[in-house]
Order: sequence, then C-alpha cells, then structure tokens
Amino acid sequence: MDLSIVILNYNTREHLRECLASLLAEGSTSLSGGSIQAEVIVVDNASSDGSAEMAASEFPWVELIRSARNGGFAHGNNQALRRARGAAILLLNPDTLVPRGGIAVLLDRLRAHPEAGIIGPKLLRPNGSMHLACRRSFPTPAIAFYRFSGLARVRPDSPRFGLYNLTFVDPDLPMEVDSVCGACLLVRRQVVRRIGLLDERFFMYGEDLDWCMRTRQAGWTVRYEPGIVVQHQHGAASRKRALRTTFHFFRAMDLFYRKHYIREYHPLVTGAVRTAIYAALGVALFRTLLTHPAQRHVGL
Repeated sequence: MDLSIVILNYNTREHLRECLASLLAEGSTSLSGGSIQAEVIVVDNASSDGSAEMAASEFPWVELIRSARNGGFAHGNNQALRRARGAAILLLNPDTLVPRGGIAVLLDRLRAHPEAGIIGPKLLRPNGSMHLACRRSFPTPAIAFYRFSGLARVRPDSPRFGLYNLTFVDPDLPMEVDSVCGACLLVRRQVVRRIGLLDERFFMYGEDLDWCMRTRQAGWTVRYEPGIVVQHQHGAASRKRALRTTFHFFRAMDLFYRKHYIREYHPLVTGAVRTAIYAALGVALFRTLLTHPAQRHVGL
C-alpha cells in the first residue's frame, strides 16, 4: 500500500462529502484508476449530523471508524493511524479539497527529499488568501510575543517579527520549515513508527506543531511544498463552538511550552509566559462572548 489517507470528521457532513468527492476526482490514486495504491480511513468523532451514515452509503470504499466519543483531533486521528497500512500517511481535514494530481505531486516531493519526514502543501482559503499556518516556525516565547503583541501583523515583512508565519518569505518558495499544518500533512510511516502517534493531551490545536517538533528532533526535516495547492475552508468544523475552540487554542499553547521549552528558560520567564497565555485567553474569551452572544452558556 502506497498511501493511507486519514480524515477526521465531526459534524461536517457536507464538507466531508465534498472532500471525498475531490479524492475521487484527483485521478492519481487507485480510488479512480490511478497507479498509487491508496486507502481512505474516515474517523467520525461521534457526529450527530449523519456524517457517518452519509460516508457509508455514498462512499462505500471508505473504511469508516465510528468513535464512541469526540476525543479531539489527536485521539481521533490516532485510531486511524493504528490501522493505516500505507508507506506514507496523509492527514486531511474534511473541509479541504485536493486538486487533480495533487496527491501524486505530494508523494513525488516526498521521494525527492529522502531527508524529509513530513511535507505540507500551500493551503488557500475560499477568498484566495493563504492560510498562514501552512508554514510556521516554532512558537518560542519571543516569536509568540511578536505574534500576540501585534508586531507580526504590523511588520509582516520583517525577518524578526514575521518569523512565526514566515510572512517575509515568498509564499511560492519551497523550503524547509519548522512546521506545516495538520489540515493537510503527509508523513512517512517510518516516522510515525519512530516518534509515535499524535499526543492526545492536545485536544485540538498544537498537535501538528508537536508532531513536527518530534520529527525534527528525530533527525528528519519538515518541508513546505507550495507546488501543491489545497483549498481549505478553515474554521468550518469549529466556528459554532467558538468558546471551546478559544479555550483549547490557548491551552495548547501552554501545553506546547511546558512540553518543549520549560527546561530551557528560567522559572521567572516560565511564570511570565504562562501568565501571559492565560491573560490572553481571558481577553479572547471576553471578545468571543461579545461577538458570539449565543455561545454564552457553552461549557468549556
């Protein structure tokens, strides 16, 4: 088996339908008569919108895993990773559309760079703008400060302030990066065997950064390959749960810092960083309450 395509779904039935249809139309895999032997594993995280039933009836070639609970991004994907048989594994969000021939190009780039353990494409939003998370630097305390202080937004062309999303670099330049985005991430099976599955302490957000960090620590590189462009309707799976996603975003920041950076910094720096994270969380939750009044009673 050349490739396992893993899609985690939670209440995004229509996006899942479009995503699976795009895989059929992609043309280079065995799903549509191509030469790349591929399997598709869909994990449904206890959806209530009929997603699993739709996938089973309309796309019977999909291997469907029905999770008894919504355990988050890492927990759901790990169920499929344990079953995946491909030499390479493509993590794919249900709100993505893969272009014709895109999978073949991704695999070609992986073969062309034997030093690379993970590869990610350029991600475009529906309005044509680039989803900046598709190429990132690791969020050290300094880089995180530049981002959340607004300096990265004011000076995106600065090699110092724009380092997190590499906004000072040509978006069409293939390059080695610290991290790509888990919405469309191609990883070698041997990497997963070496570094392990996704860290399930990350409920949502941060697990891709952590996986890329562990990949680099194990001696592989991570590459951004903009020759492949994947459409990503970012947020389609989480906009209705604004308070929960805000909470998990900042919780992931704290977890990533404690896992990878806490030993590198003085306790006073750690205290300042964690205080800043939770202060920013408070501000973000307040703003979310103002802009999403219907979400006021959603539990965290």
